[in-house]
Amino acid sequence: MLASAVRRALWRTVIRSLGGRRVVGRVPGGPCVVVANHRSHADTAVLLATLPTRGRPRVAAAADHWFARRRRRFFCRWLVGGFPVRRTGGGREDLLRAREFLARGGMVIVFPEGGRGTGAEPARFRSGAFELARLAGVPVVPVALTGTARVLAKHGRRCHRAPVRVEFGAPEWSAGPEEVRARIGEMLRHGGPPVGD
Repeated sequence: MLASAVRRALWRTVIRSLGGRRVVGRVPGGPCVVVANHRSHADTAVLLATLPTRGRPRVAAAADHWFARRRRRFFCRWLVGGFPVRRTGGGREDLLRAREFLARGGMVIVFPEGGRGTGAEPARFRSGAFELARLAGVPVVPVALTGTARVLAKHGRRCHRAPVRVEFGAPEWSAGPEEVRARIGEMLRHGGPPVGD
C-alpha cells in the first residue's frame, strides 16, 4: 500500500506540472480490470495518478520492451508497479497470474490494444483482460484517455505541457472486447464536460 501511495503522489505531481488532468465519471473503488486506449507512455502515469491507493494498481507491461533491459525493468517495477506480459506467445498465461492479486482486492491496468496506437479509434482489443476479469469474478472498467499523446508523443523523448482527460465508463461484467472497444471509442468522440482534479 505504501508503494502505491508513493507512486500516486509522484505521478500526480508530474501530471500536475505538465498541465493537469480532468476526471469524468466514477473512479472505481474495488477490485477490477481497468482497460484503456493507449497512445502514449503518459497513459500509465495518468491512470496511476487517478486510481485509489487502496487498489494497489498494477500495470500489465510489454515484456519485450519494459523487461528486456535492467534500467527499464527497474523503472517499470518500482515506479509504475508493472509486471511482464509477453506480446508474442505466453501473454495470456502471464496476464492470468494476476487473478490472485485481484482476489485480494487489487486493480490491474491493461492496454488491450497490445501497444501504442496512432488513430482516433482504438485498435482491435485482445481478449486477455476480459478473460482475466471473468475468471477473477471482477468487472472490466473502460477508460478513455485524451491528451496524453500531446504530453508525450509515441516516439517522443521530451514531455510537453498539455491538459489530459480521463473518462471512466460504467463497470462491465459481461461485455466482450469489441463492445468495450466501441464504448471507449464513443467516449473519445463524445466526451462530456470534465470535472475537477
